[in-house]
Amino acid sequence: MRAGGGHSVIAVPVMELDDVIRDRTARYDSSFVSADPTFAHAHITLLGPWLDFPTHDDLLTVADVLASEAPFSFELDEVGEFGDGTLHLLPEPAGPFHRLITRLAASFPQTPPYAGRYADVVPHLTFEHRLTGASAAGIRSELGDRLPVRARAERVDLQWWANHDCHVQHSWRLGR
Repeated sequence: MRAGGGHSVIAVPVMELDDVIRDRTARYDSSFVSADPTFAHAHITLLGPWLDFPTHDDLLTVADVLASEAPFSFELDEVGEFGDGTLHLLPEPAGPFHRLITRLAASFPQTPPYAGRYADVVPHLTFEHRLTGASAAGIRSELGDRLPVRARAERVDLQWWANHDCHVQHSWRLGR
């Protein structure tokens, strides 16, 4: 980890919900609200935490993996909850996300998804946590007519997450 903290994440931006997630971020810890207009607070993590200082070859490896998956459409409609109380939206279809997660993790075994904390990685967009008083029913009610959220994965970002320093370090297009 870099001096001063922070970590990198390879993620699919979900701009269709960025206003909602950005508002939540501002409410709970405004130091993670990014001034970078390309930064997606709403995202689906593919690999993170990732390398603090990726080399040119590391970036090329990511580009090669991402080139293997054509852009794809997905929907977010189902609200789920992990055992730790994290409330999230599940993408459907999940297959393209699983493929990218699996290939990136195999390419960078030194940085397993979520630092290896989970045996089964579930693609998701983190929305809220039960500790804040949120519930799956409350999220469904709040999002109302926005559900299902229809989105398209065309771009993948290398994001840096740190207090007062959230920004996009690199972007790639999916497909060749």
